[in-house]
Amino acid sequence: MKILITGASGLIGSAVVQAALASQEVTELILAVRHPLPGTDPRISQVLVKDFLQTKDLTESIRKADALIWCLGISQTQVSRSDYEKITYDFTVAMIRACLENNPAIRFVFVSGDGADRTEKSRTLFKKLKGKAENALLQSGLHSVIIARPDAVRPRGKNKRAPFAYKLAYPFFPLVEWLAPHKIIWSDVLGRALLKLAKNGIHGSTVENTELRKLGQPQ
Repeated sequence: MKILITGASGLIGSAVVQAALASQEVTELILAVRHPLPGTDPRISQVLVKDFLQTKDLTESIRKADALIWCLGISQTQVSRSDYEKITYDFTVAMIRACLENNPAIRFVFVSGDGADRTEKSRTLFKKLKGKAENALLQSGLHSVIIARPDAVRPRGKNKRAPFAYKLAYPFFPLVEWLAPHKIIWSDVLGRALLKLAKNGIHGSTVENTELRKLGQPQ
């Protein structure tokens, strides 16, 4: 199976890469990245994409991929409102169009988030734009769309690229997991869950955090 991944350098994307490398079913892993990533596994290939609004460099990768796992994203605290909308919504729409033109049968696994608002009326920018992106996918005409909605992602190791607010939250993860375990998902568990969705699909289109926790348990 050939899988295309965006956001491979981030917390969730890197967890997906590790899960994919541990799977014998994955024959090729195509990473769409803005900067080259270190890696020696022969199954990995990288495509440099300077601007995800321009998807021409990804045409061949989209055509041969069986699934796309969209992990590209950023905290709204790290960029301006306009940049956040471009990254969260406009980039997604550009990739939808590229998939429709080149491989409408590709399985598109989109990493959204808990509370995404498909009414697009939320006052929280994250919820509003994630809901808007979900709507674009579900109405796109692509043959297979899966929306994954993780809640708080707890990293197995600290990510130097994590936003400052997220780093401040690290010490509180154990407390939250003790009080409300259904709200937390470990990064490696999420990585395995997303890979499983890409490989096998699922009945329905939206997978919430509780189900992701179950899907990502080691076999």
